[in-house]
Amino acid sequence: MISPTAHIFRKKLIRKPPFWAPSSTSAGSTSYASSPSISYRIYSIWLFTFSDIKTIIAPSFAFGFFTAYISPSFDIHPAPTWQELIQRAPLMLLWSWINLLPFAIDNQRRPESIAEDTLNKPWRTLPAKRMTPQQAFNLMLVFYPLAILTSLQIGGLRQCIGLVVLGIWYNNFGGADASWITRNFINGCGFVCHISAPLEVALGGQQVASNESTIKWLLIIGTVVFTTVQTQDMYDQAGDCLHGRKSLPLVVGDGPARWSIAVPMTFWCIFCPWYWSSSPITWTLVVSLGLTVAGRSLALRSVSQDRATFRLWNLWMVCLYALPLTRVVY
Repeated sequence: MISPTAHIFRKKLIRKPPFWAPSSTSAGSTSYASSPSISYRIYSIWLFTFSDIKTIIAPSFAFGFFTAYISPSFDIHPAPTWQELIQRAPLMLLWSWINLLPFAIDNQRRPESIAEDTLNKPWRTLPAKRMTPQQAFNLMLVFYPLAILTSLQIGGLRQCIGLVVLGIWYNNFGGADASWITRNFINGCGFVCHISAPLEVALGGQQVASNESTIKWLLIIGTVVFTTVQTQDMYDQAGDCLHGRKSLPLVVGDGPARWSIAVPMTFWCIFCPWYWSSSPITWTLVVSLGLTVAGRSLALRSVSQDRATFRLWNLWMVCLYALPLTRVVY
């Protein structure tokens, strides 16, 4: 049942696609392609993950690449050479994408998700009617085993299994909707899986979970995400309301939710450079960007402004991933 408040938000949810979004000439059409070409099918599959390139795939690759490069700082030996890192880079991207895809399909295939995407992301595969929900479900059943087999071959198998469990919890057992605490926890664990697996791939399949210094850093990253990832919920309150999700801003209110971002952001942007004994330049960059996110969360409250704040949050996370490099430079 849709909350009466949802109707207040419905008009706010309708927006033009951003300039970087794929064209969706078929969006809103009333029929599906009868005999789609191979390129049409491939592009339809790609659209499931397009919006997550900047939030999941690129940052995860950055973490794996940076951390593998200075792996001796984490007591990981032997360190890969530049040539090995470059050779393994496509495999790192493959791991991120093929493990993200089945989760994204499961997340987007439900009627309420299609209705929401029809309003704010009409270029996606299902609202654009490039594929039926049943075809998407069948595709998901194919790619979950493919993700496991790929991880078995190139590394990151435990993280893959972890993402399968987290994804089923998130999409099928109320993990995304029932509680903002559970939602943030799953996001935190998911981030840790997504960033640590490309690192293992970059290290040639070497497991990193048994390394104490690596575990500490991953736990810090997971806690950072748990306490600040509600940044992504600020601009999507309309969609979450329609969806019936109990995201943090809908539970505690818009104002308190913004303070729940600003306070931990202020702490983490100071703590993380301190943890790595970073150089003054690094301190300035991370603190400035973190305080910018905190300040924008409090002062700039439109949907477009919140969306831009979330992009800055993702950039700040990438800066955190690069912090261990400063131990080498400093």
